[in-house]
Amino acid sequence: MHYAYRYRLHPTESQQEKLDQHRDTCRQLYNHALTEFDHIPESAGTLNQRVRQVRDQLPDLTDWWDTLNDLYSTVAQATVMRIEDSVKALSQLTENGYTVGSLNWKSPREYRSFTYVQSGFEFDNKNGQTVLSLSKLVDVPISYHREIPEDVTVKEVSIKKERTGEWYASFAVEGKAEPAKPANPDRCVGIDVGILKYAHDTDGRAVGSLNLRDERERLKREQRSLSRKQQGSNNWEKHRLRVAECHQQLRRKRHDFLHTLSKYYATEYDLVAVEDLDVKGMMESAGNSQNTASAAWETFTTLLEYKCTREGTHFAEVGPAGTTKECASCGVESDKPLWVREQSCPACGFEMDRDANAALNSLSRGFEKWGLGQSEGTTPVETALPLFTSSGASDVVNGKRVVETGSPTLTEAAPAAE
Repeated sequence: MHYAYRYRLHPTESQQEKLDQHRDTCRQLYNHALTEFDHIPESAGTLNQRVRQVRDQLPDLTDWWDTLNDLYSTVAQATVMRIEDSVKALSQLTENGYTVGSLNWKSPREYRSFTYVQSGFEFDNKNGQTVLSLSKLVDVPISYHREIPEDVTVKEVSIKKERTGEWYASFAVEGKAEPAKPANPDRCVGIDVGILKYAHDTDGRAVGSLNLRDERERLKREQRSLSRKQQGSNNWEKHRLRVAECHQQLRRKRHDFLHTLSKYYATEYDLVAVEDLDVKGMMESAGNSQNTASAAWETFTTLLEYKCTREGTHFAEVGPAGTTKECASCGVESDKPLWVREQSCPACGFEMDRDANAALNSLSRGFEKWGLGQSEGTTPVETALPLFTSSGASDVVNGKRVVETGSPTLTEAAPAAE
């Protein structure tokens, strides 16, 4: 499995200047390599072969480009090979339905990182302080807050400058064993994600959405103040950093929430089923795009997927179509407006909170995806969970055991909760 360990760097002013010069040299090399790559016809070979043709020109470039000799060899090679990753990323966006252009030159603000591949870096201890020694560059102090396991291999180190001016080092490692997933998962959960309640699972747990109102208001104030400054002035640069800090605070608070929630489900259950939402289509619809973007559902499912892989938990993304319309008891669909927050089946009389009903349907589809559903004529797996009798997440009452969707033995309406 591939993991990344991220650490904060604490360079001095002179070290920051060297890091910036190093980063800018990589940027100029990337722009030059991109120009050379554009001159190579597609008929000359595959994408990787064309990029390697540009990379093979590096020894000749050092004869007349003096500053290029300051770069460690793997840093220069990784800078050129970055073109391949960028082209693949654009192709993936095109496949997903996005309209993209071509690669362009990077400005100093757009190019913010460089990479050491396999060598040229090591940890050291100087004057009682842990430092990261970068070949042909600096020995920069690092906050080494957690150990990298000895049984893994560090493949590369990326040095990045955030928009706030902070420097970070990300260590990409591989070789960590992937735990085996249980053949017969016992603890299973289905999750329905939303905006009013961020996550509602089949165990009756409702997680409220993250409140970022104060952070957004501060961001708006700083953006208005930035718009009144003369671009490029000292005051403009000072307020630009404030805006970047506001964005960083929003991002950190959201990621902390998503990491905590995804880790909980990945560690507490053997199987996790969640809806695979079409966020792109939802963003294009008018009326609620800001809340949809703030929910970051794709980020949540991405974090949940890799954490499940890390913990040996089954992960299933299921189709979201009809999860709120289908009755979790008999499977009959019934249309209802968004403001109706309870599921009341006209066919069997089954009543439940709308989101809890959707979570049950997601879990059932997760069973089907992994082939864990019951065979015909057998008693299905039962799940004990509380039923919600009102749209409020706090009104929880004990209910009967709920038989999963598709049961051949369920022939009568489930009793209503008292």
